[in-house]
Amino acid sequence: MKIPEFNTLQMVKTEALHTGNNALTKINGFSSAEVGVEKTRKSFEDYLMNAFQSMNAQQVQVADLEKQVMTDPDSVDLHDVTIAMSKARMSLNLAQSVIDRLVQGWSEITTAR
Repeated sequence: MKIPEFNTLQMVKTEALHTGNNALTKINGFSSAEVGVEKTRKSFEDYLMNAFQSMNAQQVQVADLEKQVMTDPDSVDLHDVTIAMSKARMSLNLAQSVIDRLVQGWSEITTAR
């Protein structure tokens, strides 16, 4: 269903699992733990930790490539090193932006009380 004044789709919650609460809900006589939904659900902390681990892996990969360029320059292409450095820098900037937004959001929540 489209909202005429905004020309966008309207979001409607159709399932109880979309509400975001952590309580076990009953669906068709089965709890979500019995169906296996609780086992596969990831928390925000899990997503953040996976993102930071990925960022750290990129930083370590760049350090290893830099060491390899110093010890054996013919074994690695310089373009691969610069691309890896750019990826690592971009992921670090993204992580810094996420951290800044989290701190800003937390401070707004605490001052609103």
